[in-house]
Amino acid sequence: MRLALTPHPETPSAVINAIEVEGARLDRTGLELRYSAHGDIGRLLTPAPAAPERTDGLWQATCFEAFLRADDGEGYYEFNFAPSSQWAAYAFDAYRAGMRPLALEAPRIDVATSDDLYEVSVAFELPLLAQHARWRVALTAVIEDVSGGKSYWALKHAPGKPDFHHADGFAVELP
Repeated sequence: MRLALTPHPETPSAVINAIEVEGARLDRTGLELRYSAHGDIGRLLTPAPAAPERTDGLWQATCFEAFLRADDGEGYYEFNFAPSSQWAAYAFDAYRAGMRPLALEAPRIDVATSDDLYEVSVAFELPLLAQHARWRVALTAVIEDVSGGKSYWALKHAPGKPDFHHADGFAVELP
């Protein structure tokens, strides 16, 4: 699947003009995502390389995210992938309720850049994928530029301010 993200209408980006995400299942429990941001990459602010460890607060800077929800439930999972190689994973019981860390082996995060393209590829094993036949997905990104401006990108935005947790964002079914 190849999908386009759009910036929230209240937070256009001064440096990125398009983001696409390609996703694929890697057997019953693996997932691979490649985020491709197009624009003036020299003005994109990204975190410095770091140890690939679980880290909270990644969404406060340039970060690429995925949210998964079983088609028959209210609970969902949030995954944050920073270009630094840091990551986070959380489980929620319902909309922004019951947040807790989700056990997950460190994902593989690779970055490739050029003057007009910034790609972040992520692969990880998620055994809970085998527990349900159908999953809904929200794919998102937080983009920060060198002037400190932030834009919030998603497959689909809910009404109002940017809110990646809102049910409206779970816009596609995971193949």
